[in-house]
Amino acid sequence: MSSPLPLSSEALYTACNPADLGFDSSEEVAPPDADAIHPRALEALRLGLDIPHKGYNLFVLGDSGSGRHAITRQLLETERHRDSPPADWCHVHNFVDPFRPALLRLPCGRGARLRDDMQRFVDELMTAITTVFESDDYRARIEAMQQEEKEREERALQRLGQDASELGVALLRTPHGFAFVPVKGEDGTLTPKEFEALPAERQEELGRHIKQLHDRMHALMNEFPRWRRELQARIKAAGSEALRVTVTQLTDELRERYADLPAVVAFLDAVTQDVIDSGEQLRESSRADEDSETVLYKGTISVQRYLINLLVENAPEAGRPVVYEDHPTLQNLVGRVDHMVHMGTLVSNFTLIRAGALQRANGGFLILDALKVIAQPYAWEGLKRTLQAGEVRIESLAELIGLSSTLQLEPEPVPLELKVVLIGERLVYYLLCRLDPEFEALFKIGADFESELPRNPANTASYARLLAGLARQEGLRPLEAPAVARMIEHAARLAGDAEQLSTRTRPLEDLLQEADHFAAAAGAARIGRAQVETALAARRRRHDRIRERFQREILRGQLLVDTEGSQTGQINGLAVVALGDSSFAHPVRITATVRMGEGEVVDIEREVALGGPIHSKGVLILSAFLSARFGARLPLSLKASLVFEQSYGGVEGDSASLAEAVALLSALSGVPIRQGLAVTGSVNQFGVVQAVGGINEKIEGFFDICARRGLSGEQGVLIPAANVCHLMLRADVREAASAGRFRIWAIRSVDEAIELLTGEPAGAPDADGLMAPGSVNGRAAARLAELARARQEFAHPRQAGAGPDAGR
Repeated sequence: MSSPLPLSSEALYTACNPADLGFDSSEEVAPPDADAIHPRALEALRLGLDIPHKGYNLFVLGDSGSGRHAITRQLLETERHRDSPPADWCHVHNFVDPFRPALLRLPCGRGARLRDDMQRFVDELMTAITTVFESDDYRARIEAMQQEEKEREERALQRLGQDASELGVALLRTPHGFAFVPVKGEDGTLTPKEFEALPAERQEELGRHIKQLHDRMHALMNEFPRWRRELQARIKAAGSEALRVTVTQLTDELRERYADLPAVVAFLDAVTQDVIDSGEQLRESSRADEDSETVLYKGTISVQRYLINLLVENAPEAGRPVVYEDHPTLQNLVGRVDHMVHMGTLVSNFTLIRAGALQRANGGFLILDALKVIAQPYAWEGLKRTLQAGEVRIESLAELIGLSSTLQLEPEPVPLELKVVLIGERLVYYLLCRLDPEFEALFKIGADFESELPRNPANTASYARLLAGLARQEGLRPLEAPAVARMIEHAARLAGDAEQLSTRTRPLEDLLQEADHFAAAAGAARIGRAQVETALAARRRRHDRIRERFQREILRGQLLVDTEGSQTGQINGLAVVALGDSSFAHPVRITATVRMGEGEVVDIEREVALGGPIHSKGVLILSAFLSARFGARLPLSLKASLVFEQSYGGVEGDSASLAEAVALLSALSGVPIRQGLAVTGSVNQFGVVQAVGGINEKIEGFFDICARRGLSGEQGVLIPAANVCHLMLRADVREAASAGRFRIWAIRSVDEAIELLTGEPAGAPDADGLMAPGSVNGRAAARLAELARARQEFAHPRQAGAGPDAGR
């Protein structure tokens, strides 16, 4: 088997030629076209927006920072002008049940007019009430009624007095009321002694008369309240009659203005009748404090109840509303009813009803962050209830959890017709699909934004337009073509693939802003490649503290990593550390030991619960590979141990399984491994090397240690051949590789790795499945045969004989 050659410097980096972009400055570039970058997602979005049926709300999937919000908003801003703007919604006083405010729907723009008209009506009504009740005609009429009632009572008393006089009894007014006393002719009333001196028959006769008169007086006193109630009814009727003409004049003009809206006309009729019926009580309530009147409710007559609570107003020229709710609590979604303290009591009325995001977005589009909705108590369930019912019913969170004991208003629900757009991570979407049976019925369209874009000439041109658009959007300096080319190369590095471009615009936008800062500091009119490189270097320096600490500990010998010489059963693996929005890699020593056993490969990381499931799977696959290669002709009688030396945290991933396989074969065969090389890659059960992640960081991590110690030309990294297309290495690594001071090999199998790492032939099996003597695999087979014989002799010393040919 011939060993692979090191990769050429051209294979380590796929550059973008500025001349291929076709412009000198991003000023010349057309605005970006989102359809060229996310065609699948935008097709799904348009489909969901076009289908009017229930349940066709949308969930936008994608990576954070991919521009999902901006692209969605841009599309909705275009869609909002396709149809006419929705209606205005108002809450008004319910004259039948004040605790259930009624709802009015008005054409767009007329809600504010009605609100202003009713405010003027209330202001004029206050003056009209005062004018009516303080007019001379009204006063004279009321005084006449009162005088008439007074005279009526006086006549009734006079008749009773005359009747009493004819019976020899006088009707007297006293401080304590009326009294009947016998009279003695023209000389006044009888004293008690004089009464006792009368004959018994006369006393009895006068007593009967006085009793009859008392009964008549009692009946008359019972009549007086009824007469006075009748008087109050006449006064009220007089007030209503006086108000009728005035109020009708005020409302007739409004009726004409809103004659095309039957609901408004009906409301005006109810207002007119209520004013007429209220009469004098409205006059009394108008004298109260205006602010207090605003918060009073059932039982208090007030002109404030004729106002309009404009819940949702839509401007005719604005199109359909596009609402983004950043804090989607239940109350912010469905609305709320505010309360105010009045005389120590929480009170409310229809004027304190406040719209939520669902009401404001009604007829248009509501954008929500999925995770924020789910995180708010009762918000997710409230949103689903609203979408299922097709109407927004205001719900109090305090009432839902049983903390409120006050009497709540129940406003008439608002009919709902809108599209809800949830934006979230893919994990959130698939968890909702799995765990919430109602989710898929309410959000039938999933728009999945691309994470990466194939790097071809057409997409490179689209990406250049995207970068130019980001610069314009943020008000940055235009980019020179070399700067755009460098940004495209960086986008490939972000994607971890030379043949792909990352669609995450947030890190690109941040980098452009930082490059613009350095361009300003340099006094440049445009952002050049040098400013982009400076921004990248500054970013690496900001995130380099922990990476430099690892390097320092390795260079000081605190973390044991050799970069020269050879060692048996010891190899340099490569570990990636992810920190926030950055990552780096560093070499780590992996060792293997072999002894007599029962064919077991012990993963020490797993035994101490530091190894993750994928890492453990990689070790088990390695064990299966070992058994398949050497266990066909003899039982494996070894016990091997594998460990990441000096690892004090969790180990996850299978990218070290190739290094572990080589270390194990080295320990078995006794063939040392070159310590100037590092290895990454996973293996399958047939010994084929598979691609791994973080390949650029891993190569650079080992290169940095070698460069700090001095490049000898013998150092390098072995990577899977499948990872060559992912290489976007730093310039210093490429320069060292081009000069032959550092090498990178692409390998396809364990045997290729063995030959490069040991300098010895790996050894292939012959027709009988026997390994070539003297090769690494042959030596490993011989060692396994020795272990098998030794184990057999130990178990059955008398029966032990010659085992399989050790060299074969």
